[in-house]
Parts: sequence; structure tokens; C-alpha cells
Amino acid sequence: MDLRGIRYFVQIAELGSITRAAQHLRVAQPALSRHIHALEQELGVPLLVRLPRGVRLTTAGRQFLDHCQRILRELGRAQDGLRSGGAAAQGRVILGVSPTTGPLLLPGVVERMRRQCPQISLKVVDGFSNQLYDWLQAGRADVAVLTNPVHSRVVKVTPLISEPIVIFARAPVRGARRFFTADELARTPVLSTEAIRIIADEQLQRHKARINVEAEIDSVEAIRRLVLRGTGMALMPVSTFHEDVDTGKLSASPIADANIHRILTLGQQADRRPSAAVDEVAQIMAAEVQALAEAGVFSLPGHVHKSARTPRQKKPRNQEQA
Repeated sequence: MDLRGIRYFVQIAELGSITRAAQHLRVAQPALSRHIHALEQELGVPLLVRLPRGVRLTTAGRQFLDHCQRILRELGRAQDGLRSGGAAAQGRVILGVSPTTGPLLLPGVVERMRRQCPQISLKVVDGFSNQLYDWLQAGRADVAVLTNPVHSRVVKVTPLISEPIVIFARAPVRGARRFFTADELARTPVLSTEAIRIIADEQLQRHKARINVEAEIDSVEAIRRLVLRGTGMALMPVSTFHEDVDTGKLSASPIADANIHRILTLGQQADRRPSAAVDEVAQIMAAEVQALAEAGVFSLPGHVHKSARTPRQKKPRNQEQA
């Protein structure tokens, strides 16, 4: 087994065809077939099933592909580190974001990278927080924005910011509702993603309430369009539809007597020293979150926030701290 054979196998697996891989690598097709046959002989298991058009990975082939991709990523990081020395950070970084954090963070992050570190090649993968967590553990992502992650020795997390989870509704002609209580929230049908519903339900346990989910939708844009049409209300982090609130299309109402929120963190593998390129991307992510926080993206608009505070100032201290 050698690196050339591993690279050939990965290329065939990703393209799904020995013929296309041969064209891409500019290697004769029989030579590729011999390398794969040698790998299968050495491992003692078939890696590919030959089909009339292309190939399909066996179960062993899928497992071997994960290992091969990890080997090539580690080799690339080692080469980047040795080449860079004291020079500017360079190399390839795989960044994981969720459906709510990607649209929010990526425009500014890409612009910053273009200015600060154009030598870094960025690959962005999109998934929910639990998927991103698994990808970090498996080495399929270098750094990721996680939501309320569990404690682990495998993934190191750095807190970025906490933001309220609020109710969005189409902005009415007359004054918007100032706030909801936990009891009112439990009686109000809302749209939400599975991830946000789980976070909210966990934090509402002490109020002995649960979210009344009218529909659980993993497409954030679909939720936005439904709320804009007046089809329903949504329970989502305040930053998700911040622009629509700013332009007056939607209203955002906090939960006055329950601190429902999400915590955004930056996750990396704990047992591996990050490359200079990964460090650079992590710093850019943190700087972009800070800039958005200073612009008010992670907090309620001033007029909504003030009206929501009025009833809380009259409540007993124990409720104020809830």
C-alpha cells in the first residue's frame, strides 16, 4: 500500500468511475485497475463493485475511503506546515456551518479571508450541529460553528456568543406584540427546526412547559417564507431573520419570563494541533461574530428590547433571574 494507490482509490470513489478517474488523473485505465486490485489483495476484501456504468463502493470500501481521506488530509496539513514556516498561512481548511449560521457568517468571513489570507483555500460543509460535531470527531471538518454542544474531551469548544430565541411573526399594520410568556409560548403553534425545538424544550423544562410545534421544518428559508406570507409564526434565534426585522417585514418578540437562548461556539479537534491556516480561519470566524454582535445582529432591536423589559422590572427577583 502506498500513497499513490490511496490517491487513486479516493479519486475513483469520489468520481464513481475508473474511466473518469483515469481521465482526471491522466493515468491509463488498466494501471488504475491494477492499483485497486493490489489494494484489494493486500486488504483481503473487495473495495469496489464493478457496474455496467461506473463502480460502487462496498461496505469495506466506504470504511476504507474514510481512512484514506483522513490520511490525505493529514498529509496535506503536514506539507502546508513545513512549506509555510514563518510565511503567510496557506492550505485547505474545511469549515462547518449550520443552516442558520452559514448565511449569517459566510459573506463576511469570505470577504475577510480574501483580504487577509488569500492563500487559504476554504471548503464549506453544511449540516446541523450534531452532524458538525460528528464530522469534527471524524476529522471530516477542521473547524465548525456548533450550537449548545455537549462537553467532550474529543472536541474543544470556544464560546462565541449567546443570543435569545424569539418568536417571529409577519409585522402587523398596528403595533407588534411586545413579548410572550412561557405559558403563552406553550399555547402558541410555531414553526421551528428540530435543533431549535430541542434547545427550547430543554430550557423550558423548569417552567413545566413544552413548545407547541405546528410544523418542524429543517429548511430555514422555507420557515422564513411561511412567516412572511403570514402562514404561521416561528421560534428561531434572533439573528436568523434579523434583516427582515430591520426592514419592518417581521416582528420579533422575546419570551419575557424564560431565558430561552442558544450559545454559539467554535469547535475544533482537541487532540490535534491546528495548522496555521485553521488558526487563521478560526480567528476570522471569531472576529466576524464580534463584528455582527457590535452591529446588534444577535440582540433584539432597541424598540422591541425596551418594551420587553418593562414588565420584567416589576417581577419578583427570582423570576427576574430565571
